[in-house]
Amino acid sequence: MKKYISLFVVLSMMLVVSTGVARAENDNNGARLGELKLKAEVKGDRDEVRAEMRLQIETTREEAKQKMETLRERVREETDKVKARVKEMRIVGREKALERFDNAVERISEWQIKVEAKIAELEAKGVAVATAKDFLATSETKLTAAENKIVEINAVLAVSIDELTAENKTKLRTLAEETQTLVVEAHKALRDAIKSLKDEVRIKIEANAKVEAETEDDEE
Repeated sequence: MKKYISLFVVLSMMLVVSTGVARAENDNNGARLGELKLKAEVKGDRDEVRAEMRLQIETTREEAKQKMETLRERVREETDKVKARVKEMRIVGREKALERFDNAVERISEWQIKVEAKIAELEAKGVAVATAKDFLATSETKLTAAENKIVEINAVLAVSIDELTAENKTKLRTLAEETQTLVVEAHKALRDAIKSLKDEVRIKIEANAKVEAETEDDEE
């Protein structure tokens, strides 16, 4: 994540230094406005679909958490203190495992929001952002897939207080590995998006500097 921060600092510094990127071409204002409105409508549809998917995931995960809480209530009814302690530790261990996955997903999700905002900011300044958008979309797809895997993990862990069967242990191990892979891929796609933005900002600055230099030469 520290790499992300440094990249955003670089982008910010480059934008401050550049005066050319911040200028808008008056002749293209009308066409540009229409283009931005169309993109806003498309983005709105995409955000709505994404919100619906996230709501479904959150609902399913909440149901699994409720099942886990029901299991905890059953532990409290256990008269054998030793057995109760073992079962309680089992539930705590499962909850911590799920929490680690949730935290990883949340961090990536927060960075996606920041990258999306940076893309919108740079696009408004005339920077090419198509490649960065593709990487961001890939990251979002990977993260959604990871969240669905976590829902499956929730379902496996919330079935019973008892020790997992060999079959469920194998299933859980596979789901955990797949989730980790998806999170890593979502992370990488975000890094690629930021790198793309950095490259495009540099290209824009160099192009503007060249135009300004040529204009000055013509005036002389």
